[in-house]
Amino acid sequence: MPYRPPLVAHEYFVADPPELPVRAHGEGGLSALTAAELVAADGAGVMLKAVTTAEETLVVQIGVAGEGVIRVRLSEDADARPRSERAIAMVTPGSYAGARAEVAPGEPIVIDAGSLRAEIRLAPWHLRFTDATGAPLLEQDRGHTDISGRLRTLPFGRSSAGGAHVAFHESFEVAPDEAFAGFGESFAPLDKRGQRPLMWNFDAFGAESQRAYKNIPLYVSSKGYGVLVDSGAPTEFDVCQSTHSAVQIVVPDDVMDYYVLAGPTPAEVLERYNGLTCRPVLPPKWAFGTWISSGFCVDSQERVLARARTIRERGIPCDVLHLDTYWQTDGHWSDLRWDPVNFPEPEAMLAELDGMGFKVCLWMNPYISHQSPAFQEAADAGYFLKKPDGEPYVADTWHGSYPACGILDLTHPDAVRWFQDRLRALLHQGVQAFKTDFAEGVPHDAVAANGMTGTDLHNVYTLLFNDAVAEVTREVHGHSLVWARSSFLGGQRHSAQWSGDTYTSYAAMGSTIRGGLAHGLSGVPFWSHDAGGFTGRPSDDLFVRWTQFGALSPLLRLHGTTSREPWEFPAVEEHAVAALRLRYRLMPYIYSAAVDAARTGAPMMRALCVDHPGDPVAWQADLQYLLGRDLLVAPMTSPEGAREVYLPEGEWVDYWTGEVHAGSRYVRVVKPLAELPLFVRYGALIPVAEPGDTVRTPDRITLVAFGSGDRRMRIHDTDGETAVTATLEGDTLRVTVTGPKRVAAVEFAPVPGAPGRAVITQEEI
Repeated sequence: MPYRPPLVAHEYFVADPPELPVRAHGEGGLSALTAAELVAADGAGVMLKAVTTAEETLVVQIGVAGEGVIRVRLSEDADARPRSERAIAMVTPGSYAGARAEVAPGEPIVIDAGSLRAEIRLAPWHLRFTDATGAPLLEQDRGHTDISGRLRTLPFGRSSAGGAHVAFHESFEVAPDEAFAGFGESFAPLDKRGQRPLMWNFDAFGAESQRAYKNIPLYVSSKGYGVLVDSGAPTEFDVCQSTHSAVQIVVPDDVMDYYVLAGPTPAEVLERYNGLTCRPVLPPKWAFGTWISSGFCVDSQERVLARARTIRERGIPCDVLHLDTYWQTDGHWSDLRWDPVNFPEPEAMLAELDGMGFKVCLWMNPYISHQSPAFQEAADAGYFLKKPDGEPYVADTWHGSYPACGILDLTHPDAVRWFQDRLRALLHQGVQAFKTDFAEGVPHDAVAANGMTGTDLHNVYTLLFNDAVAEVTREVHGHSLVWARSSFLGGQRHSAQWSGDTYTSYAAMGSTIRGGLAHGLSGVPFWSHDAGGFTGRPSDDLFVRWTQFGALSPLLRLHGTTSREPWEFPAVEEHAVAALRLRYRLMPYIYSAAVDAARTGAPMMRALCVDHPGDPVAWQADLQYLLGRDLLVAPMTSPEGAREVYLPEGEWVDYWTGEVHAGSRYVRVVKPLAELPLFVRYGALIPVAEPGDTVRTPDRITLVAFGSGDRRMRIHDTDGETAVTATLEGDTLRVTVTGPKRVAAVEFAPVPGAPGRAVITQEEI
């Protein structure tokens, strides 16, 4: 029985992961590859027959899967595939015209993928990876043994227990100063060294632990490479926890299937990751405006319209109204039907909101309460996941706070069509998008229509869920935006994700920042959080500080169990609204950063290591970030209004004062409630526009120059791409603009040594 400290609350999740069996004392079953022989080779890879310490014969396949990408497979059967592929294929290996497999007697086999090479020694077995020059990047751990001769790290091989094969495993040597980031939206420190990420989507009950709503079996290293494991199983990464000198990977699947991705920068690793999975999807431009929620409280048609009028009357920038759970009848969630009492005329309401410039998002999830009239209809049709005895699996998906629910079986084609028909009707009424909540609750002992077990379906279920919603949304509205809580490998195609149910505290806000940075380094650029925190009512100062963080996040939503409407915080309303207006003023910069992120896969909210991978501090400074390439944001995580901020290499300008700070050091920053710590890269040109009530595509913009110097930049918008070149000639900044945007003026921030004037030349395309 696992040890739990006494008198400490323990959450019992309806879908906890199954534990791997433990070998009995004296039982064998740990096998390691000892030698291999060549079976076949082609221009891009090799197949090998390997023997193990347990006298097994396994198949190893190593080949090029793209420029700078090498794939490694270990299985009993050469045709084995991850069990999750019964539902969805998450990784598609590519090719590289320059790929080579060099095989010479008595020499290591070399697999050449351009910027990445694999060297294979057959007897004794060993595998290592280098860059194109031969400099080492990554190699298999050679096996740490104790005084008794027992292995202390898991070798490249597989394990058995109770006579059954239970998992494949791999271990890599790591440098003493190596840092690791990624693994999805982990709320623990950004550098995962010393942690043990488990790839299992949890209802995380907050944002302050390693339990994550969004797990992605991908990590990037400060040494210039990445590792991706293709499996929907509850894969576990021991990142220098059991031993400080190795990363160990356990994959309880039918195959060990992983990819090594060349860098050398995190952005280049993510670019190659996108090539294997999918490109990020750019949200529609209105989605970058403010989202204001009804909160987790009873709502009505009258209240929604009154909220909309108040927002416009008070001049609060806002593009989206989100209606949470209570647009449906209490006790019936989530049957996707309007509450007929509180929302008697939803189409008329939606039309009026559209006339006021609001898009509407509705909350939903893939669970249907057993009290809903829709439950029996779906159960009779066989649309729910089942128990092993064939009965619908009715689960406590709300942890005792709401009636038990059936879980839609999204491997059943008819269930998907039934589900999408209900969504389609709402979209045709005028609903613009859905918040796809939950989806982490598939129990491990459930059975799906396609024969998958709950264990194999659990993680990829969220991909099926968000794909189904995105597909019907695209069909009706031409965009595929979902506002998703859970995700998995390749989930960057679901273009808006938020951090889940955070607590209202400065500590929780700090953990939320860490989760966003980790998720960005896992390939997801468009991310958000509940500004103000979710559970409880924030203090006035925390509401402002969190709203400032939200205003300079990739996406922004005010949401919680209580109201986050700015006028409900009258003493500080002006400060919160000022943060929203700052976002709308910076929208030309923010949207340009978004387009760049969609094209490259690099996050909008960039951990400092994205742009400064050679700076060791950049892998540790995880309570701040770059928004785009030129704005350094350090949300105020202290109620005292003071914090330490690390400024990377270069010079940085205080956005509010114009003071210039040298980089590569920490500075102490003290800011009043009206300001958050915000710095601009010296010499940057920041495009801005006059903020309005909603996000627009302005014809004319202003450039704000933060210091002197030559500069090239591109402004992306829905009307096309505009190139800007700035050249300093004496005391004059000459600005040449090519593209649809017109630069109305150049403003100079109060930076010492700023140019005296600007001359703007507009060139036609």
